[in-house]
Amino acid sequence: MTTPDADRQITVSSWNEWDPLRHVILGVADGACFPVSEPAIAYDPPDDPAYAGKRGRLPQELVDRANEELDNVAAILRRRGVRVDRPTPIDFARPVVTPDFEHPSMLGCMPARDVLLTVGSEVLEATMSYRSRWFEYLAYRPLLQRYFEADPRMRHSAAPRPRLTAASYKPDYFATSIADFDKIISKADALDFVTTEEEPLFDAADVARCGRDLFVQHGFTTNLKGVDWLRRHFPDHRVHKVNFRNDPDPVHIDCSLVPLRPGLVLANPSRPIVMEPGKEKLFERNGWEVVMAAKPAHDRQMPLCYYSVWLSMNFLILDPKTVIAEETEVHQNEQLSRLGFEVITVPFRHVYAFGGSLHCATADVHREGPCVDYFPRQ
Repeated sequence: MTTPDADRQITVSSWNEWDPLRHVILGVADGACFPVSEPAIAYDPPDDPAYAGKRGRLPQELVDRANEELDNVAAILRRRGVRVDRPTPIDFARPVVTPDFEHPSMLGCMPARDVLLTVGSEVLEATMSYRSRWFEYLAYRPLLQRYFEADPRMRHSAAPRPRLTAASYKPDYFATSIADFDKIISKADALDFVTTEEEPLFDAADVARCGRDLFVQHGFTTNLKGVDWLRRHFPDHRVHKVNFRNDPDPVHIDCSLVPLRPGLVLANPSRPIVMEPGKEKLFERNGWEVVMAAKPAHDRQMPLCYYSVWLSMNFLILDPKTVIAEETEVHQNEQLSRLGFEVITVPFRHVYAFGGSLHCATADVHREGPCVDYFPRQ
């Protein structure tokens, strides 16, 4: 998809979540499909009966509303001097077919953060753990090829493509009734997740970047072999495995732990963090303040949104003093203001059903600044 600033010099470099943003990939809603349950995830029937049992592409009116909100964010970013690129949708309504499995359709390419992890001058394609997302990387390949040609320092890597056979999942994991909430929590707190250790699995959105330190959530979408693979792949970084208690759906770190700027991190008050032995006081030892996030403004999500109300924590940091956040998440936005941020509010709730909020929708290409050791006291 051509952009107005296509001729500008391309630099691939991003070491953390907060340095000044100069170039970003922003997803699109085009072609997105209704999710279909698979071994990695069981989708509950949507609250709106009009959508129950639907398959194939999402209704065009929902796509148009989401794209309107996404395009508005793109315009704001460009006015602030940020280059914005968009992925090229593929035919997500086609079945996913490999020698090992078949799945009736894909999902879409709105949540770029899930697929692409930028660490320094490298952009890494994640394995993904959902069968429906096996080919999602193809929507970003035209951009990554362009960056590789334009920036001689850029490294384009792809983690080993998983087979995702039945051996990668625990059978009947989601047989527990959603009403048996305590049992669901107990399984997750015991680190009993749907994925096995058959092969390395990780989503890029399970990684929070803080210079030399990468915090990786172990849960439904990232297994222990995935964490180990990331440690081997980034030998110059310290990769910390983290878990969160009381989370029935441990998917992606950016609604549980959000680094805001050097010395300040936002944590989910309903999901206490569990660090590896010996690392429990890592933030405290290095002078970081851990602030509990404000209560979400909503007690339920939009129709077809399968993510928790803690998307209130899922905003895009433009620099250490500026964020873009969803306009109705008033409690979180007020807290960010009190913490010294200029909060640019935008409508974004119609995008939620396409894979999350503002952090989910974006993938860094370039943030100014070098790799810094923010946690020298390990």
